[in-house]
Amino acid sequence: MILLPQKLFPGDTIGVVSPSNPVTAELEGQFAAGIAYLEQMGFTLRIGEHVRSTTWGHAAAPREKADDLNRMFADRSVKAVIGSQGGDTANSCLPYLDWECIRENPKIFLGISDITVLLNAIYQKTSLVTFHGNDITWGFGHAPQAYDRDEFISRLMNGATGNVPPRMQRHAVRAGQAEGILLGGNLRCLLKLAGTPYFPDFRGAILFLEALDISPAGCEAAFSQLRQIGVFERVRGVLVGYIHGMQKDGRSDSEMEQVLLKITSGFDFPILKLNEFGHNCPNTVLPVGARVRMDTTSLTLEILENFVS
Repeated sequence: MILLPQKLFPGDTIGVVSPSNPVTAELEGQFAAGIAYLEQMGFTLRIGEHVRSTTWGHAAAPREKADDLNRMFADRSVKAVIGSQGGDTANSCLPYLDWECIRENPKIFLGISDITVLLNAIYQKTSLVTFHGNDITWGFGHAPQAYDRDEFISRLMNGATGNVPPRMQRHAVRAGQAEGILLGGNLRCLLKLAGTPYFPDFRGAILFLEALDISPAGCEAAFSQLRQIGVFERVRGVLVGYIHGMQKDGRSDSEMEQVLLKITSGFDFPILKLNEFGHNCPNTVLPVGARVRMDTTSLTLEILENFVS
């Protein structure tokens, strides 16, 4: 049985943490802009103690990252937790998270990129629905568009189920319809969980994937790994989001979805290409752990069940 966090209301306190890369001096302007954006929406922001810490030179120590997360979940006055940004090292804090505390204090947890590690690990360990969507620095602090604001409000304040509104043209890669639990995020970061107790159970799942800068060869390697560890035998469908490195500036690189189609030859699950989640693009908010339906004929993604209370 899944755990549902409570929806957000104006005036609520949102905690900010850096479980991956810290906020550096070069990013202070964008970080401050992201904080101001959410404050203008009516929220109070509480900054974690180690958001800027570089105890290990490149980032805070794993225990420091986990301590910030644990404190935010334990604090009943904090109604949601958002990552400052992604990066490289979110998986290092996993052994130090207080899973029982998170389970007993379900609240919205939102992030993107390397925060994929935590979105899926938290759901796997506690059954708490988490949320793939904008972070503070690169989402709300970097030219957010109306789509970003509308989807944040729709999903996390209004709890809207139903169709995820399209932002750009979608297309079918392999035809079909499927329903399942939504799991995934950034391809590179998701694979950090492979072989660990935090890797999600993909039986009957809809897998969604995006990447920042990735080559066709990198896609082939990652998809081959997913195939070899049995993920493609378990999923019911795959969603491919906006792939910045392949789609920016009209580049003609082989697209991720076409590499996926080749690697999964022999499987019949549907594949739908859409552009409503990813790096350096407007983002919807996707509930990791909630049931969804995808349809390549109508080119739709539909959230089928409540994901906030």
